[in-house]
Amino acid sequence: MSGYGSLSKEQLIDKIKRLQKRKKFGLVWEDKLEDVAELCKTKLPVLVDEKGEEISDSVAETANVLIEGDNYHALSVLNYTHKGKIDFIYIDPPYNTGAKDWKYNNAFVDAQDPYRHSKWLSFMEKRLKLAKNLLRDQGIICVTIDDYEMPRLWSLMDEIYNESNHLGTVVIRNNPKGRKTKRKVSLIHEYALFYGRSGNAKIQKLEVAPEDKTHNYVKDKDDSWYLPGNLRKQGVDSLAVSPKTGRLSDRYYPIYYDPKTGKVSTTKSKQSIKILPIDKDGQKRIWRRAKQVIDEMFERGDVWYQKTKYGNQIFYKFRGGLDGEPPESIWYESKFSASEHGTQILDTILGVRETFQYPKSPYAVMECIKVATASRDAIILDFFAGSGTTGHAALELNSEDNGNRQFILCTNNENGICRNVCYPRIRKVMAGYTDSKKKKINGLGGNLKYFKTDFVEAEPTDKNKKKLTVQATEMLCLKEGAFRTVVNKKSFKIFKNANHYVGIIFDHTAIPDFKQAIEKLQGKFSVYVFSLGDDAFDEEFEDVKQKVKLSPIPDAILRVYRRIFK
Repeated sequence: MSGYGSLSKEQLIDKIKRLQKRKKFGLVWEDKLEDVAELCKTKLPVLVDEKGEEISDSVAETANVLIEGDNYHALSVLNYTHKGKIDFIYIDPPYNTGAKDWKYNNAFVDAQDPYRHSKWLSFMEKRLKLAKNLLRDQGIICVTIDDYEMPRLWSLMDEIYNESNHLGTVVIRNNPKGRKTKRKVSLIHEYALFYGRSGNAKIQKLEVAPEDKTHNYVKDKDDSWYLPGNLRKQGVDSLAVSPKTGRLSDRYYPIYYDPKTGKVSTTKSKQSIKILPIDKDGQKRIWRRAKQVIDEMFERGDVWYQKTKYGNQIFYKFRGGLDGEPPESIWYESKFSASEHGTQILDTILGVRETFQYPKSPYAVMECIKVATASRDAIILDFFAGSGTTGHAALELNSEDNGNRQFILCTNNENGICRNVCYPRIRKVMAGYTDSKKKKINGLGGNLKYFKTDFVEAEPTDKNKKKLTVQATEMLCLKEGAFRTVVNKKSFKIFKNANHYVGIIFDHTAIPDFKQAIEKLQGKFSVYVFSLGDDAFDEEFEDVKQKVKLSPIPDAILRVYRRIFK
């Protein structure tokens, strides 16, 4: 708890009693009102398309997204457009160091602010709760932080995402030179906390080069890799005779070695040597492979005879274990250093020094994406986008493995961070650029839609509902992932992507004209019809019901906003 020094004894006792009623275990803090959240009681957030900033690549189909505005408002919009759609959320929030690194209600929060921790917790809780709604059931969120708020963040994440869904905490050596202090240990690391949306979320294994593995893998003639090992199984579940049933396993059988031909087989010859899976202590064990595959393994060169100090042995090539290993809890490679690979890479791209303080290394973010996602088509969200490192990392991964990952970045434009840093960086990485050393860097390709947050009046009058529907055009296109304009009329609009069409009808009297417009268009349609109630006008579409999926608006949007702004 913080900031109670100014309260009287009676006030403090009363406050503690009220807080005790609220919770029995966990974080307790003084909740602070936030202007951007209070605004949503009277105004509803929408998106405005910044068409002049769109980046178009004819090769790429998927559109990445940059939203300029407060992330609370952006997350509110995404609660309608992307609920349950996000595979991975990566955020690098303000660390609340007390060095005026972030604002609360338009005022910097410094080390002397008695409510510093309460403000930060209030700020984070609102956004983390909104973000949880966006994750798929198997989705994962990663939050980076340092010692200033680590204890409180861990407890907050346990509370929102559930302690059982904590998938691990990674220590990242992000500043090898260390943060020098007069009294404390020099910090050279930060943390990355991974939490799953549910019990179905899991951390992915990371690829490890065979030559980098702790076991001595060997490169074969065909450039494949294998681990040589004794074909006789040892240890748990290796006994030939079951202790429970007394039965002899069918994996206990003789293998024969012919010293003249060098052949290993399950067929006996005159001069062959019989070898059974018996260990040096005389204990009967089992072979690791079934009898019927031994001859085939020999023909492939995957099994051979060898005499050792323990007698005649059969060895084989184990070709498993190359599907990756769980990531370790300490990342210390130099490529993860923000000071070496965050700042330098950003400055090289933009050609300007110190454009943004403490940008993350794209290699660290790439590693987090690989740890949290299995699909190359993953949708990745960063609502503290800052300099755009997460977008850069997703593009780099797509380039490496021919993936189709999509990113959504949200950031305000404080000190020009969106317009002067994040957007130019993504544009250059996509299109290519000449770096600060005059070296030409090829672009990675990709599309980008640029939106700004805006507002409509929240009072549910007929006039405001109509205005919300018109202003929701970009939200609906974002929801459906369809941005190419096919028909652009005042009464209705039609958009498309590679898979389907999206129709938005602002006046139900235009339904006949809309149906005529889609008559010659082949494919499925998601159709949104303006309705003051919740009528989707199903009867009017009865003759094309196999072609269209109807949804009334704006009530569906209003229901989402009523839930999150209650």
